[in-house]
This record gives sequence, structure tokens and C-alpha cells, in this order.
Amino acid sequence: MAELVTFGETMLRLSPPRGTRLETEGELDAQVGGAESNVAAAASCLGVDAAWCSKLPANPLGRRVTRALRGHDVTPAVAWDDSDTARLGTYYLEYGADPRETTVVYDRANASITTVSTDELDTEWVADADVFHTTGITPALSDATAETTHDLLDIAAEANTLCSFDLNYRSKLWSQEAAAIAYDSLLPRVDLLFAPLRDAKSILGYDGDAEAVARELAADYELDAVVVTRGADGSLALVDETVIEEGIYSDETVDAIGTGDAFVGGFLGELLTNGDGALTPAHVETAQAHAAAAAAVKRTITGDVLVSTRAEIESVLADESAGISR
Repeated sequence: MAELVTFGETMLRLSPPRGTRLETEGELDAQVGGAESNVAAAASCLGVDAAWCSKLPANPLGRRVTRALRGHDVTPAVAWDDSDTARLGTYYLEYGADPRETTVVYDRANASITTVSTDELDTEWVADADVFHTTGITPALSDATAETTHDLLDIAAEANTLCSFDLNYRSKLWSQEAAAIAYDSLLPRVDLLFAPLRDAKSILGYDGDAEAVARELAADYELDAVVVTRGADGSLALVDETVIEEGIYSDETVDAIGTGDAFVGGFLGELLTNGDGALTPAHVETAQAHAAAAAAVKRTITGDVLVSTRAEIESVLADESAGISR
């Protein structure tokens, strides 16, 4: 079994070359990516034994996903869909340049994961893990994924597996009202929460600065630790009434997609390898620093997934010339 187990959807990402449009370009680059598998892959870069649970179509596209994840040292623990309607979700990414935004077009409706049920999955992966992680993307996909997310968090809690959750709101998947209801039902099951400040404010209705939001979230949902991310202003963690702030590293951004996942994976990877999964102020501070470095390295790499090593990430931490902004 694995130290870290994640659950969610992984898709095929199709992108035209930079400076071209989806509606005119004839060639598309194919990459595999999904929030939860990205987290597992990033954590594996720091030496964590990681696995990813999901449901995939039993066809070449589904097998492409598992081959890709194995290449990132992530073990796929999947249910296979051999129905006539089995399909893998895809998304199309068109890179922007000022003043044109980067845009995403989803084609993920009725993907195999939207029919997943708990009894299809080998839940021993979750029960035997040190940390179970999922995000707010997964329950947004369907009623089935929402129910299975609840079940897996319950299984993890009963087994004393640390439950980690990233709000990760996606407006193209559900409304703010629907997300708020779902978050409110899921967060009482969570130990460690990653919350983008904008999501905590716009979806859950919190107000104030990052520290105020972290304290209210921790109190309302009895969380052991909260990490509030705030873009260019870095992150703030609250654990045992201790506030820890971390900046960001300046970087040459090649591809920003997956930055948040690399942050979470870097955090969990360091927490598990050198902190034994313990949410103490000292361990969280170190994990938060590794998370910032992992996020910066990811932005230099094309694709959804962080491809790095512990040595490279720690070289960023050690190099003052890398230009950390605190």
C-alpha cells in the first residue's frame, strides 16, 4: 500500500502550440493531468510512495493515463469501465498572451469516473494510507463522485488516516451555491485544508485577511491545520494556534497549469517524508517552504505535472539568488 492516496479524475489535455488558436491549429499536444493525480506525482518527487484511485475506461485512453502515472512513480488503483459508453474526459487548453487570456474548454461530461461507486474501489488503499487527499473538483463531477468522496473520507477517518482536502473551486463545473453546500458537508471530515483565499471568501462567505479566514475555518470545522493560499502574496498556515507565512519564488513561467497541485503535493511530500505526517508547527513550516519551491519549479515545466527531484527542490530552497518574495 501507499503513504499518500488521492482520489479524483484525470483527463487528457490537448493544446495547440503557443500563439495559435484551437479553431485553426491542426496539431494538438497531448498531456495527462488531473488535480489529484498531479498532487500524487508531485509528492512522489519528494520520495513519497503515492497512489491514485479513480475509474477509467478500459480502452487505450484509460491505459494511457495509467502508463503516464506509473512514469511519475504513482500507482494507479483504479476501477475499469468496460461498458459501451466508457470514456475519458478531456480538456482543451489554449495558451493566452496579454491581453488575451489562457482559456480552457472541457469535454468531460459522462466520463467513466462520473459513475464511480465506493464498492468498485479497493478502499484498503485509503484505510492503509498515512494521508488521503482529494479536492472540491471531484464532488462537482456527479452525484456518484460526491457520494464516493464522502465515503472515502469516512473510511479514512475511521482508519485514522489523515484527511487532506483542497477547495479547488471550478466555476465551469458547478455554481457557488452548490459548492458551498458540498464543502459544508465535507469539511467536518477533514483534518488538513488547503483553501485559496478567493474561494474561502466567495464560496464560503468568509471575510478578512488570510489569518482571520484561517482561524474561522479552523474553528468552524474543527480542522487541525489550514493552509490559505493567496497567489502572489504566498501562503499562510495555521496550526496549533501558530501562524506561519511563506512567500513565493520568482520564476520564469512556462506553464502555470498545475501550480496549485504542485504546491499541495510538495507540502504533503515533505510532511510525509520528514514530518511523519504530523501536523506540528515545525513540520508545517518546513512543508510549506517545500510547497512554495515545488510550485515554482512546476511553473517552469510544460504540462500539468511536476517533474523534479527532492535535490532540485531543495536547491531552490537553498539558493537565495532564486529570488524569494516574502
